[in-house]
Amino acid sequence: MHIGNLRTALFEYLIAKHDGGDFLLRIEDTDQERQVEGAEEMIYKTLKDCGLNWDEGPDIGGEFGPYVQSERLPMYKGYAEKLVELGGAHYCFCSEDEVEQQRHEAEELGIGFRYDDPCRHLSKEEIREKLEAGEPYVIRQTIKNVGETYFDDEVYGRIEFDGDLLDDQILLKSDGFPTYNFANIIDDHTMEISHVVRGNEYLSSTPKYNLIYDAYGWERPTYVHVPPVMKDEQHKLSKRNGDASFQDLLAKGYLPEAVINYLALLGWSPETEQEIYTMDELIEHFDVKRISRSPAIFDIDKLTWMNGMYLRAMDLETYHETILPWLKPALKNPDLDTMEIAKILQPRIDKLSDIPEAVDFFNHLMDHALEMYRHKKMKSTPELALKALKEARSVIEGIDDADWAEDTVHEALLDLPKKMGLKNGQVLWPVRTAVTGKQFTPGGAIEIVNILGKEESLRRIDRGIARLEEALAGEDLSA
Repeated sequence: MHIGNLRTALFEYLIAKHDGGDFLLRIEDTDQERQVEGAEEMIYKTLKDCGLNWDEGPDIGGEFGPYVQSERLPMYKGYAEKLVELGGAHYCFCSEDEVEQQRHEAEELGIGFRYDDPCRHLSKEEIREKLEAGEPYVIRQTIKNVGETYFDDEVYGRIEFDGDLLDDQILLKSDGFPTYNFANIIDDHTMEISHVVRGNEYLSSTPKYNLIYDAYGWERPTYVHVPPVMKDEQHKLSKRNGDASFQDLLAKGYLPEAVINYLALLGWSPETEQEIYTMDELIEHFDVKRISRSPAIFDIDKLTWMNGMYLRAMDLETYHETILPWLKPALKNPDLDTMEIAKILQPRIDKLSDIPEAVDFFNHLMDHALEMYRHKKMKSTPELALKALKEARSVIEGIDDADWAEDTVHEALLDLPKKMGLKNGQVLWPVRTAVTGKQFTPGGAIEIVNILGKEESLRRIDRGIARLEEALAGEDLSA
């Protein structure tokens, strides 16, 4: 599901629930050529994953069903024919070639295309003869002598249009399927929809919708047109251009609740500086009047920060369960304590896809330049590092296997700097470098040694000692 579509669905949900209303799920499938296999199931799954649970819909029913438009076809045909009787629509028997000819002429003249339908002027007898002869037809909206018109929108206020510039849009296609524009009007009215929430690209079509409401004598709904979600100031987010969908974000390790929290703040501003919201809090505070008219720019860095906040707010058990599907495949040794690894990961990663790279050193010692043992801030030098590793090796080897635990390792390694008359970093930095081979790791030397275990830690420290001795003997620390 496209991020912009999901944001619109979220706003619809929050508006409905804030006012104690119902949130309906309707499958709009009248454009058969654009059907995508599995799309309907993906809609269900996405909304459920995001906590946008519907009160009525195809799978649970409701008093206004069916909730799939292709199952409502006879109703649309009846309403279209009724609109013809009311003078709001007419039969059009023109071929595509005739329409294209007018379009081509408009392009040559450099003017906007608005189809001048000759079928408007057919008599009732002519129409009846064509229908009885089985000529293919569409039903078009009839727009004439409208003049200046307006409607009110909850976000954009009063919108004025020159009604005479509106075109006679197709309402019912020759295959008997309604167009999106017509089906939605009929469904919104018959399902008693009070608020229509959609993208602002439909602002220009709304006057045509209103003419249909007025022709039937129906009450217009409340309109809430929302600004688009943009990639940057010039470009909309687009799946065609490779921009992330909701499923893409999940695959990159973002949490559904973090995505929803972030999307709620794209184009809507709360009254306070609060940024982290539960769904219940969003429902309570959401106010249509605070939806912006300006496009919202999708900032992946802000989403990443927010996702990290959600991960760090979890209790350890929940966090551990959440990361296991990412952590287990990333570890080659099934005996490593994943709960201990979860402890060191939780304060340091912002999205689940960071996990494989963050824990890669548990699988094997990473190749690293021996110059890494020289660290200005830690006041570490290769000479001091060699001395520290030898002492650390002795201390680690001296811990009884039966006593091996983080507390024991912690006490033994933290006592060492005092005994050696060194700073903590002068001892622990070389140890961490020797057992990981990385400059940045989740957790420090003590936690990592504890997780690796006594035998593997000693093996890696021995390798560090050997390489340092060889480098110092040849005075080459860059290899």
